[in-house]
Amino acid sequence: MKLAHQTATIALAACLVAAGAAAPAHAFTACQVTDTAGINDRGFNETSWKGIRDARDKLGIAGRYLESVSETDYEPNINALVQQKCDLIVTVGFKLGEATAKIAAANPAAKFSIVDFSYDPVIPNVLGEVFAADQAAFLAGYLAAGMSKSGVIGTFGGMNIPPIVLFMDGFARGAAYYNARKGAKVRVLGWDVGTREGLFTNNFKSLDDGRSFAQNLYDEGADIVMPVAGAVGLGSAALADELGGDKLKIIGVDADNALTNPEKGHVYLTSVMKRMDVTVFDAVKASLDGSFSGGKVLGTLENGGVGLAPFHAFDDAVPAALKAELAALQADIVSGAVSVR
Repeated sequence: MKLAHQTATIALAACLVAAGAAAPAHAFTACQVTDTAGINDRGFNETSWKGIRDARDKLGIAGRYLESVSETDYEPNINALVQQKCDLIVTVGFKLGEATAKIAAANPAAKFSIVDFSYDPVIPNVLGEVFAADQAAFLAGYLAAGMSKSGVIGTFGGMNIPPIVLFMDGFARGAAYYNARKGAKVRVLGWDVGTREGLFTNNFKSLDDGRSFAQNLYDEGADIVMPVAGAVGLGSAALADELGGDKLKIIGVDADNALTNPEKGHVYLTSVMKRMDVTVFDAVKASLDGSFSGGKVLGTLENGGVGLAPFHAFDDAVPAALKAELAALQADIVSGAVSVR
C-alpha cells in the first residue's frame, strides 16, 4: 500500500496536502496509505481520511495520502511517507498489516497507526485500531430478519479475511437470534457461520460484481442484502435503486452509506458503522500532544466505536416495536447479557 508505481505515488504524496493554504514546513503532518479500494471508496479508506481531515480542521495539522493501486504498492507507499518525515502514518486495512509491521520495526522513531489490524505482541510505535463490528452487525441481522417480507436475507464479502467475516458472522447470528426469539425461520444466504463458507467477490472495486452478487441473492429470494465489500457495494445499491426499495433493500457497512452515497441513499435500510474517523482523529491528537503509544484501541457499541446508522428513508417503515427491541438488544449486548459470538 510498488515498484512500477513508486515514482508516481511519491509525486502524488507531494501534491496531496489537504485543501487550503499550504502548510508551513514545520507543521505536524498526518499521512495515510490506502488499500487498493482507494481514497474514495465511500467506506473505510474515505472514513479514515475523514479523521485526518477533521484533525486538519480542528487541530491545525497538514494531511496527505497515497493510494495503493495494487498490493505491491503497500511497502513503497509507506516507505515514501517515512522518507517524507510524516509525523504519523496511518495505514488502512488488514492487508497492510505485514508491511506496516516491517517498516515500523525498521523505523522505531516513526509513529504508525493501522486501521482494522493490531499486533500481539505489541509493536511500541504502532497503534492498532480495531472494531467489534460483529456487535453492530448482530443488530443489523436482527433488524433485517424483522423487516424481511420474503423470509430470506443475504450477505457477501469482498475477501475472506477476518475484518470482513466479522460483519458476516454478526449479521448471520443476529438473524438467528431473531429466529430463536420469535420462532421465525428467516434464512441467511451468502454466509454459513458453522461451515465458514460463503460468497466473496475477491475484490473491493467492481461495481459489476456488486450488482451481480446482489442479483443472485435477490433471485434466490433475498429482499435485504448486506454487501461487505467496500465500493463493490455501490453496484448492489444501483441494482436496488432499479428494482425499488419494496423489492430489495441494502444494508451498508463502514460508514453511513445513505450519506456517503446520497444519490442512492433511499435504498439503504441502515448501515453498520465503524467510526474510523474518530479513532484516526484520536491517534493524530495523541501523536500531536505527546501521549501516543503503541497497542490497541477497540471500537464497541459501548464506546460508540461501532453502531447502526439511522434508518433515514425507511424510518417510518421500521415498526416502533422493532426499534424498541433493537434498543433493548443493544443494551443487552453492552451489558454482556447477550453474546454476539
